[in-house]
Amino acid sequence: MSKIQFPQDFIWGTATASYQIEGAANEGGRGASIWDTFSKEPGNVKNEDNGDVACNSYHLYKEDVALLKELGVSTYRFSMAWPRIFPNGDGELNQEGLDYYHRLVDELLEHNIKPMCTLYHWDLPQALQDRGGWESRETVEAFDHYAKTIFSSFKGKISTWITINEPWCASYLSNYLGIHAPGKKDLQLATTVAHHLLLAHGRAVQSLRKIDAQAQIGYAPNAGWSEAYSDSEQDQQAVRRANGWQVEWFMDPVFKGEYPDFLVNWFKEKENVTVPIQEGDMDVISSPIDFVGINYYTGNVARYDEGNGLFHIENLDFNYERTDIGWPIYPEGFYQLLTYLNDRYGQVPIYITENGACYNDGVENGEVKDDNRISYMRSHIASVHRAMQSGVNVKGYLAWSLMDNFEWAEGYDMRFGIVHVNFDTLERTKKNSYYWYKNLISQSYFDLIKA
Repeated sequence: MSKIQFPQDFIWGTATASYQIEGAANEGGRGASIWDTFSKEPGNVKNEDNGDVACNSYHLYKEDVALLKELGVSTYRFSMAWPRIFPNGDGELNQEGLDYYHRLVDELLEHNIKPMCTLYHWDLPQALQDRGGWESRETVEAFDHYAKTIFSSFKGKISTWITINEPWCASYLSNYLGIHAPGKKDLQLATTVAHHLLLAHGRAVQSLRKIDAQAQIGYAPNAGWSEAYSDSEQDQQAVRRANGWQVEWFMDPVFKGEYPDFLVNWFKEKENVTVPIQEGDMDVISSPIDFVGINYYTGNVARYDEGNGLFHIENLDFNYERTDIGWPIYPEGFYQLLTYLNDRYGQVPIYITENGACYNDGVENGEVKDDNRISYMRSHIASVHRAMQSGVNVKGYLAWSLMDNFEWAEGYDMRFGIVHVNFDTLERTKKNSYYWYKNLISQSYFDLIKA
């Protein structure tokens, strides 16, 4: 056996998101979000599912924190629901919503679990969407007001903040591909949204520095990884565009203060799309951060294809094993992504803020035998370790997700949790992956089988 050993101060955790687990959609003074609206329009979500109840963590949070405590994690990443704090996006504060998150954070701290809080995990108040949503700079102002309120209220309780989760999904997946709320299909709109999300991020970073200089803050872009099929110039450039759309487009502005020219020119030339930059925007967006969160799930080999999509790229199927959601299992891409980030942006502290696998195993005789998930976690955590050995400054790993939940457009069909949730009874059952991860956390190592 070959030991994969992590440092003793390495951070282990799990992650969730408000709309996916909380439920209580019409309780506690919460306003509607774009996901409440989107999920109730026929055809948007499988089985017409929605997050009205979800995992009911709003009421069962103590049970969920007990699961975290037994698991042994030192950090729990969760998100706050903006419309639970400001039902109309701005204006009157809903104290009852704020109180709920204080109860949750107090419960975490009582069990020595450090909260890592995401301000925006996609549940934009519908009232703001009705006034233009992220297409409008007024939403940036509303987000900054929301962020300042949260920072002030939780100063001394929460010391690690994430501004925006997966800005690519919140912009292009949601406003160009139309798969997520609000379900629009306009590339210029999506590009405007992307810029405003980054601007909102920068504004929140600046606000935290004034309110709580001791706290740390970053954001959590998602990225897959495509490897070029060949060394041909066409394949190389197609893959550069595809990777750059998720990586450079959302990271160059933060770390370099500019958008990548090769994509700016591509958008302009091919689709007459431009970024609505105003004076001072890039200075705000590039406000120094303390870490970056990386969400990684899948990758592939790809090549140039003239007629295929915005970037003329074809993903190739090499008979990869796939998870139940259909995503190729590609741990090599995780290593390649992390080392690429290190080469391009320097030794920025990195947290793996999401990584996990969808397997829809059920409960049999009180047990969930999700060996495929364990295999996925082993190979991807090994890739993280490999990257660390290559000089990448990875500080921690947070498994997605603590529990099965509302998986956005997939509804409740797709399960990513290490805890099984019966969505009829809301009973939680710890999967075998939960116990495997618990053992890894307690030892900070696992064994790989030698070839």
